[in-house]
Amino acid sequence: MVKFSTGIVALLASTATLSNAFSTSQTGAHRQSTALSMADGENSRRTFMTESVMALGGIVSAAAITGVPAPASARVYLDPAMYGDQELRVSAVDSLREAVRRSLLQNPKLVPYFLELALLDGLSYNTATSEGGPDGSVIKAVMSSKETDAHTKSLQECASVLLQAKKNLKKMSSITIADAVALAGAEAVNAVGGPVLPCQLGRTDTATNAPIPSSMPPLNLFTGDASYEVVLDTFRSSGLTEREMTALLGCLLSIDTIEKATPEGDWKESKKPKFREAGKMGRMSEFKALTDEDIANELAKDDDESYTIEGDDDWYIADTFGTQEDRFGKRVNSGEKPQLSTALKNLAKTSTSSTQYSWVKDFLLSKDLPTAQTWVQKYGSKPLIYEKDLKVAYNSVTQLGGEFTGGKYESLLKNKKRKTLNDDDLDFLR
Repeated sequence: MVKFSTGIVALLASTATLSNAFSTSQTGAHRQSTALSMADGENSRRTFMTESVMALGGIVSAAAITGVPAPASARVYLDPAMYGDQELRVSAVDSLREAVRRSLLQNPKLVPYFLELALLDGLSYNTATSEGGPDGSVIKAVMSSKETDAHTKSLQECASVLLQAKKNLKKMSSITIADAVALAGAEAVNAVGGPVLPCQLGRTDTATNAPIPSSMPPLNLFTGDASYEVVLDTFRSSGLTEREMTALLGCLLSIDTIEKATPEGDWKESKKPKFREAGKMGRMSEFKALTDEDIANELAKDDDESYTIEGDDDWYIADTFGTQEDRFGKRVNSGEKPQLSTALKNLAKTSTSSTQYSWVKDFLLSKDLPTAQTWVQKYGSKPLIYEKDLKVAYNSVTQLGGEFTGGKYESLLKNKKRKTLNDDDLDFLR
């Protein structure tokens, strides 16, 4: 049985209304016409309605037979005012970043996988169909995967960290899983000494019962198992340029080649200097530092509330104050702060023994990608240009397909063409 769409039913209803209006508006002379004329008029209306139903029914039946789906109209909406005032927004972002940094301090090998999640989520956007985009669907794809290889398990561990962080945030504020994915990728880069990547907030999550978009890239896109054609087509179909692709793949390669390790000693301990009692002025003269014994005795007095935190051996509160070097705990890179462009500078020397992304070397240096080769050389010799371009590229990939909504943001930014790195006019930096 063919079900008519709402639009078709509305059209039939409008037709019937017009027909009735025509009938009731007849003059007295028409009402006094012969019964034969009235019968003819009634037959004409019935004929018109019958023919209309048959024609529209044929259209619907043809669509049902061909099985051609309607064009995808999926959208990722961005509402920068979603989190309310600035304090709530900062609280949500800092809590999420702290959760990611904590997981990296305990398992530094997860660094590139947080970035992979963000890239896969953004690259799911398809410019031809407007399907997909950075709406958090990658979390659903990763958690539902039946693969048992080490790469998939690492992605699932990262996804679990973000889901748990979102769950914990519900007690105080809230954050969408789509924003969590984008923020986590940026925090992973910063955790190894990279720049602070910009990340627009306000993404709406995909519906709980929505299927994984068909445009979602394969989860092994960055493992080297996918062909170069698939990798290149994924970036191109999402609307990214080769220059942006080079910057993003270079970052993935760089953060993996940086030597990472859990900091020596207690990773929970802040590297900032301890508070010292500065003289005996005013109330500071009454200052007395609490010892572990004092804290234990105080907690023992409270029998009504438990202070045990599941999953932690002890309390840990990250310090979010200070410079970028000090915030959210220690870094996971060993030694001095690295330059991300070093990996691109030495790209020709990259081997499988130094990184799991060694395939990036052959891909970016392929003769079929002369533009990528040009930017590899430029980024390798000019670190500041690379960091600037990386910020633009990451901000772009985490907003692909996004449509701004809500008040002034919608009026200012809706339908505004995305600015790519190719639109950059700052030639004096080159």
